[in-house]
Amino acid sequence: MGSYSASAQRLVDTMTAAALADPARGLAFQGAPGANSDLAAREFDPQALPLPCYSFEDAIEAVRDGRVDRAIIPIENSLHGRVADIHFLLPESGLSIVGEHFLRIRHGLMSRNLGPVTRAMSHEQALGQCRHWLRAHHISPIAHSDTAGAAAWVADSEEIGLAAVAPPHAADLYGLTLHESGIEDADHNMTRFVVLAREPLADLPADVPRMTTFIFEVKNIPAALYKALGGFATNGVNMTKLESYQDGGSFAATKFYADIVGAPGEENIDRALEELDFQTKTLRLLGTYPQARVRG
Repeated sequence: MGSYSASAQRLVDTMTAAALADPARGLAFQGAPGANSDLAAREFDPQALPLPCYSFEDAIEAVRDGRVDRAIIPIENSLHGRVADIHFLLPESGLSIVGEHFLRIRHGLMSRNLGPVTRAMSHEQALGQCRHWLRAHHISPIAHSDTAGAAAWVADSEEIGLAAVAPPHAADLYGLTLHESGIEDADHNMTRFVVLAREPLADLPADVPRMTTFIFEVKNIPAALYKALGGFATNGVNMTKLESYQDGGSFAATKFYADIVGAPGEENIDRALEELDFQTKTLRLLGTYPQARVRG
């Protein structure tokens, strides 16, 4: 369990009290108030009561323990790739994916105006997404656990030349001067979030475009992955994401995270998953949910 700076803690206390008083509307996120995950929560469900959590584990635990009904977690960014550790956290959480949301990411440079900016603090993902801009302006990056948390830290700091990289509205939230916005290195900067709950969604209408996410481990034999994926090709299933990762400290046991278009109950999906199950050591469905963006 981490801690927030004083400026953030005041907002955290207010938001936490509201979310815990109405768990059905509570939506846990990682970060300080004003973080991109906070924005994603409010966009995904305007009626939600976002619950700030210091870490991804804290946000997941808030749902697992029943303090709130849902959490929203970033899993990948169009510029910086996979969010670290998320492939381990999702299966271990015991929760189901019940939704997704895409958030256009914008970053701004903000400070207390204590001299020229020479150092910028933010989450490592945000720093990576702005690295060319920061380098061009001779600003050294400093890693922090969260974007808005960095803004709150800067608001409470007397350090000369220290700034934060955070969503532009965080400058107003924490009383900082916004020097420049849109400092991300590409205008197509987008983060995909998934929404987690204790129970999977009930059956969705057949006319709702759906995604299904699962993880699997291939057998340690030649052409194992080729055989495992063959059923998706022969049954015309669109696999939109496939990533490998190592689990358990062994380089011999490779697991894969995958997204497909469609849902169990559809004949071609059932056939493909049946063949996958036959060809793999383990297969676990993480959730079926509506597409936030139609993939086809």
